[in-house]
Amino acid sequence: MFVFKNPVTAMSTTEFSRPQRLVLYGEPWNAYIGLLRLFDERRHLRITYDRGALEIMTLSPEHEQLKRLIGRLIVALTEELGLPLIEYGSMTMKRRKKLRGLEPDECFWIQNEALVRQLEAYDLRRDPPPDLIVEVDISRSAVKRMGIYAAFKVPEVWRYRNNRLDFEILDENGEFAVQPTSRAFPDIPADEINRLLALRGRTDHNAVVRQFREWIRTRTG
Repeated sequence: MFVFKNPVTAMSTTEFSRPQRLVLYGEPWNAYIGLLRLFDERRHLRITYDRGALEIMTLSPEHEQLKRLIGRLIVALTEELGLPLIEYGSMTMKRRKKLRGLEPDECFWIQNEALVRQLEAYDLRRDPPPDLIVEVDISRSAVKRMGIYAAFKVPEVWRYRNNRLDFEILDENGEFAVQPTSRAFPDIPADEINRLLALRGRTDHNAVVRQFREWIRTRTG
């Protein structure tokens, strides 16, 4: 079992903001790697590391429902547009040199799909970052996850927070900015995705996806 080398120091720098979150500061890279190994089979936990800040967070049913629905809309979009797609879910992305690591809610390769089609072990030093990531930010993370995505040069994040999905695009200065349309799908506006997400709770997810497919066909037909 993994044990922190200095539990007294760790507890003294711990923040408990909500029952489902534990944040430790001043933790070495090896502590993060140890936790990844310890919780390898328990992926209901999200572990984020940023230069000494280590956050362990449980995931709510609402979080999981939203990420799955947004992911299904992306899959439907690529199918209707005839685009290639590889999904790697919430696999761990990390770089020891940058002292950062996290699991996205969903990650997709579209433009660079061919480069990761036969991927068995992901390595950011060699492999391209995902073309598109889904980030559901309901319970606010104490660690700035968008800063980690920027450090990893992820070009686009569909970020859900404050009851709205925004398309955040990495600019030439290495910072994310909200844009009305997607980089991966230039003709798709964020407002249409939000219209569909607003149907949650009023109809089932299959019906939402069917509506989206019909909308796409009116635009491309």
